[in-house]
Order: sequence, then C-alpha cells, then structure tokens
Amino acid sequence: MNKSRRQLLKQLTALGLLSGMGISGLIRNALAAGNYPSVQGMHKIRGDVRINGKRAREGQPVLPGDKVTTGADSEAIYVIDRNAFLQRSNSVVEFGKEAAKQFFRIVTGRILSVFEPGEKRLAVPTATIGIRGTACYIEAEPKKVYFCLCYGSAEVEPSAEPGRVERIRTTHHDHPVFIHHDKGMPSMANTVAVNHTDDELIMLEWLNRRRPPFYGQTFSSY
Repeated sequence: MNKSRRQLLKQLTALGLLSGMGISGLIRNALAAGNYPSVQGMHKIRGDVRINGKRAREGQPVLPGDKVTTGADSEAIYVIDRNAFLQRSNSVVEFGKEAAKQFFRIVTGRILSVFEPGEKRLAVPTATIGIRGTACYIEAEPKKVYFCLCYGSAEVEPSAEPGRVERIRTTHHDHPVFIHHDKGMPSMANTVAVNHTDDELIMLEWLNRRRPPFYGQTFSSY
C-alpha cells in the first residue's frame, strides 16, 4: 500500500467510516487493495436515521424525492450518483424529484456536501443557492442559515432581498456567510469557517474517486 493510500485509510478510519461490517468493510478492503469503489446509498448510519420516515439501513439507496432525517446524536454518510453527503444530527433534507430544478432542500439542520461537475440548485430557509461542481457546508435555521462554500463557485439569492445575487468563488473556505431573513439583520453577513473539517471533505470526495483541490496542501486550522 503506497503512502497516499495509507494516509487516506488513516483519515477514513479516524472518521469511523471503515469500522464495522457491511459496505464499510467492503470499502476498507477495497482501499487496502488499491481499488476505489463508488458505492451508492447509505455508507454509514449512527443513531436514528430515516428515509421517508422508515429506519434506514447500510447500503440502502437514496433516490430523487426521498427525505432523509437524522435524530439526536445521529449521523448519516451517503452517496447519490457522484455526490456525497455527511448529514449531522437533528437534520431534515429533502431531495427533489427533478434534480435539475432543485437538487435538495434543507428544512433544518446541518449537512456537508460535495458535488459532481454541473449546475445544481439548493433551497435553504433563507435563500436559493446555485452551485457548480463544488463543496459546501450548511447549517439551517428558520431565519438564519450558515453557508460555507468550501471550494468552487456559487450564486446566492437571499429571500430577504429579492433580485440580489451574491456570486462567491473560493478555493479553501474563503468566504463563509450568514444568510438572514429577519428584520434588523443584513440579508448576508461575512463570518468564519466552523464545524466542518478538511478530513471530512477528503472522505466525501474519496467516496466518488475524487480528491478536493486543496489535497496535499497545508493550511492553518479553523
């Protein structure tokens, strides 16, 4: 096993993706052998994870029109086509039946996502976000959304300011923002990167045989 593969195996193990049996065990064995599988559906389930109200299982596909929910102290890692997601606890995410019009809507909660090339539209409580082959982390509340474009490009249309489009382009968590829909608050305000890591992004990209653009570079922690 070469140095790069050993490093990646160590990162995935630290994140808990390679523990246990089932698909995670298959991934571990494939990585050790030098193969890079792209397996659809649920890769990791911790706690109460549901698809359309029913308990999810490892290996179960997530399809257009599905709603994925996580309970308290729960987490899900899953792949749809060549897109991968780390959905944290107390989160509700709905995937559109027509992905070209609305790829997903975050009702509430937190999700880290990496996307294949191409345009997609995301709906959050305070904005519509158009993305292109990128990665982002979102924390959604009814009147405030945290949005970090980890790398790539995006167009943000805040609901509180119809007609405004904020174009963002980043290489490494360069321009996180709060998007408000509350009187007395700016529709968009700059902030700092929080609550997601480069190791998590590396893990999600690896699930689709990719590496993030910053891979192999050294940055200060945030």
